[in-house]
Amino acid sequence: MPEQAKPKQVYTSANKPIWCPGCGDFGVFAGITKAVTDLGLDKSKVAVVSGIGCSSAMPHSFSTYGIHSLHGRLLPNASGMKLANDELTVIGSGGDGDGYGIGVGHLVHTARRNIDMTYIIMNNEIYGLTTGQASPTTFVGQKTKSTPFGSIETPENPLAVALASGATYVARSFSGDPVHMAEMIKNGIQHRGFSIIDVFSPCVTFNDYNTYDWYRKRVYKLDQSHDPSNRLMAYEKAIEAESTNWEKIPIGLLYKTEKPTYSDLDITLKEGPLVKQPFPTKEKVQEILKEYY
Repeated sequence: MPEQAKPKQVYTSANKPIWCPGCGDFGVFAGITKAVTDLGLDKSKVAVVSGIGCSSAMPHSFSTYGIHSLHGRLLPNASGMKLANDELTVIGSGGDGDGYGIGVGHLVHTARRNIDMTYIIMNNEIYGLTTGQASPTTFVGQKTKSTPFGSIETPENPLAVALASGATYVARSFSGDPVHMAEMIKNGIQHRGFSIIDVFSPCVTFNDYNTYDWYRKRVYKLDQSHDPSNRLMAYEKAIEAESTNWEKIPIGLLYKTEKPTYSDLDITLKEGPLVKQPFPTKEKVQEILKEYY
């Protein structure tokens, strides 16, 4: 008898996202769904991890494994999952407040360790869940609930931070172009190493400056003239928006390189994922502890 085709996997759950109508995060949800569907990943080996914020609804919307963790602590949880079970495809889903504010230290160290995971940040330049305060990426002069006279702080450049920290896949996309975004996410998942994808995801309720129309007039896709293996060129593209006063904003793959991941180099993982290694016996533990007597 001919082999029966395997039933198509459904990655989404029965939980419906409750973002505001028109929120850019719906586009990110669609992009992740398309990426994992196109790749045909075994959903029992996929984990979606979030921190706190509007973006934290993401793990609940998938029928994969997932963790809704603490504010700014997405990456430590994701790193732990990956190091415990290297067979997992780990996808981080965060926001600009969660990832570029309280969690930015973890971004630096996860990038330099080259943890094999994909980190997607829904960057809307505002704290949406707490109803409209300035975030680390809010523009100078922008009026918010916490900056009623206009922000006086220089916005963080997350892609420049990622490049300086050693991320091996650095990309940017726009939720108004979900097909492009899905491609960036899919390629990030396929890349072995730390992949970061900064996604402009308009907040239609609390940010009336960085709108879909505002981005559509300014974003452009990187073409073959850009060499993603050139780190210096990638940095130039990372700061292009600032240097043009946000009139030209490149999206696409800025940088990609290959180097060993943390899992490749950690001696404790030479025998395979921790979840598949035998638990040490009492005698083995006592032998190890003798070194500290």
